[in-house]
Amino acid sequence: MGNEDLLNRIRANRQAKVKFAITDIDGILRGKVISKEKFWEIAEKDTGFCDVVFGWDANDKCYNNITYTGWHTGYPDARARLDLSTHRQVPWDADIDFFLADFSNPEGGEVPVCPRTLLKKVIQRAEKMGFRALFSQEFEWFNFVTTPTQLAQSNFQSLQPLSPGMFGYSILRTSEHQSFFNELFDLLARFDIPVEGLHTETGPGVYEAAIRYDEALSAADKATLFKTAVKEIAYRHGLVATFMAKWHAGLPGCSGHLHQSLWDVNLSESKFFDSTDPLNMSPVMKSYLAGQLACLPYILPMFAPTVNSYKRLREGAWAPTTVTWGIDNRTTAIRVLNRDANSIRLEMRVPGSDSNPYLAIAASLASGIYGIANNLELEIPQTIGNGYKNLSGGVLPSNLWDATQAMKNSLIANELFGESFVDHFVKTREWEWMEFSKQVTDWELKRYFEII
Repeated sequence: MGNEDLLNRIRANRQAKVKFAITDIDGILRGKVISKEKFWEIAEKDTGFCDVVFGWDANDKCYNNITYTGWHTGYPDARARLDLSTHRQVPWDADIDFFLADFSNPEGGEVPVCPRTLLKKVIQRAEKMGFRALFSQEFEWFNFVTTPTQLAQSNFQSLQPLSPGMFGYSILRTSEHQSFFNELFDLLARFDIPVEGLHTETGPGVYEAAIRYDEALSAADKATLFKTAVKEIAYRHGLVATFMAKWHAGLPGCSGHLHQSLWDVNLSESKFFDSTDPLNMSPVMKSYLAGQLACLPYILPMFAPTVNSYKRLREGAWAPTTVTWGIDNRTTAIRVLNRDANSIRLEMRVPGSDSNPYLAIAASLASGIYGIANNLELEIPQTIGNGYKNLSGGVLPSNLWDATQAMKNSLIANELFGESFVDHFVKTREWEWMEFSKQVTDWELKRYFEII
């Protein structure tokens, strides 16, 4: 649908308001509901939106270490522009019209700290090389019988999962909460987030969904909207959904794996497939994979952005710890699926469900085409068996601080994403670590309070 047809359709409906949102550095949607009159004023031009959304953390605490905005700038309005191509209606909110938006400078230039803008720049780089990238993100998340108010009142303790026990791929457990399960599938499809598969994972009250693949920007849009959509649909059923990477020490973490492939400009020929190769892997695919492996230790915070992310990246916990790859191997950082030309792809298994899809996809694509541009050889051999025990390619940083320092001191990160973005992003991750380091945890109280 063209912009004119879309605007005519919105003009004709009876809705009195429109919703739009911007994605912040943590992948959180920050938005507004505006009157239809206001929508017509800004539909094809920009509007003001306070730039504090890139000046505070996930709990709205203002950073004191960044240069993009702050008390030193007065937190002015940035210019935001609706992307009309992202239009969809929210079926669980009276079909209100919804759009995503991007930040731009008053002069029309890009805002380098905007995650969606960063991904668009990486996509343009790939297209100049003759590639179109297809991506899909799959998520695991836990569901609890509670409300946000009850969560706060209970201090996030004594939580009741949607269902008991460890029961992955269960037909039985989903039948217990059929209305929630079916609404997820059906309402997400109506919200233009088609789900290929939805099932329980191993863990009490945990689901997994695979979103249908799309071109990189649309895939990131869908993945970002998916997380908020799931939370809103859960509210309708008296539930709270969490996309924390690891909410409980004794349970599996929640992944946000990325499936990806490169195609020609017409999306008619896979650039990853080569039937003459013993593994069906083309030279392009091997260089793309080599680039991801080479860059991974230096861009890890873009896949694992929180302190909690690294609680998931532990040996034997269905999440990788080493710089490895393998054919259909779920113990490696990157899993190669090479059955045929239509489905050949890479699965980046490092991201958790707490990742910002725009940054995770940008990191995957940028590092892959870096390998192609530099004709990197796939020097790290395929892992056969247990990837946790294969240390030949190196190990991943084990906490957010170490991962952030590796990125901060890396020339590769600046080359891939630009100094302005890297400086801002690294400082926000350092802030995250420093905020965590001030806290006294339950573990410390139990271990030291009486006995030490």
